[in-house]
Amino acid sequence: MYNDIKLEKGLYNLSDKSFTAALEELDPSSAYSGTALESLDAFERQLKRFNIRVSGQDCDRVEKFFSTTESAVLFPEFVTRCIRKGFDEALLSSVCAVKTVSGSGQYLGCVLDDSAEYTASEQAQALPAATVRESGTAIVLEKFGRLISASYEAVRQQRLDVFGVMLRSIGVKLAVTVAKKAVAVLEEGAVPITTDALTYADLAELYGSFDCFDMTTVIAAPEVASKIVAMEQLADTTADAKGRIVLPFGSELVKTSAADPDKIIGIDRAFALEFITSSDLVMETDKLIDRQLDQITVSITCGFRKLTPEAVKVLQIG
Repeated sequence: MYNDIKLEKGLYNLSDKSFTAALEELDPSSAYSGTALESLDAFERQLKRFNIRVSGQDCDRVEKFFSTTESAVLFPEFVTRCIRKGFDEALLSSVCAVKTVSGSGQYLGCVLDDSAEYTASEQAQALPAATVRESGTAIVLEKFGRLISASYEAVRQQRLDVFGVMLRSIGVKLAVTVAKKAVAVLEEGAVPITTDALTYADLAELYGSFDCFDMTTVIAAPEVASKIVAMEQLADTTADAKGRIVLPFGSELVKTSAADPDKIIGIDRAFALEFITSSDLVMETDKLIDRQLDQITVSITCGFRKLTPEAVKVLQIG
């Protein structure tokens, strides 16, 4: 049971396993099916074990993690989860079709050549071919990160929900920096539609330029997004329950400073972009456990690859 798990630093250093994955092996969630704990994962059960409340009216303070040597082991995972939540909630979750974990700093994917026309074939006639081959160019992954400086004495009395929001904000900003690389990959090689001044008709033309694929997502810089939502045709448009703006033709409007102010990118999210990473968010866990928070780094090594060029269209303004 979760109360009997021995927590130690070594759970963070197992090859090819996250801390939560290591906990899940020791305390499988499947064992709690049909119980009051079935909605919790292995990490959340450990929070319950040590009565650490990370949100709500009775939220604890940071120092609660350090009540025992074992509960202190949970703190790096709390920090990582907060930053990851901000990272995942930002642009990347709206534009990436798949996530690939690479074993090295370079990634060599495959390329689909499907340019032959799709037509009916006569009996005994060879079918048009689609070819999958190894790419001739490797994607070199880049490192993105942040140095977090905060003494334990400065944060020990901070409520965990407030501290968590601060950490999430770091994740959001880190994601926007990473997203600039994603936007550059999406724009590369795309032949843009051009317009002198942005109108709703231009957006409709961008939407209509998709053939086999759909325009599920429109990526725009903040100043361009504001012009779009101010258009007369969007006067009756409201955000959904998650705060997302959906254009009349069904595309989600994603506002991000990662986009160029003179371009709008339309994509079919299910086919456009591959997110490649050699690791999850990397944190200096030993320092966090030992309350040495003065110089903590969080980083991710990643890159992007355009999967289906036909699922990406660009509108050039001016």
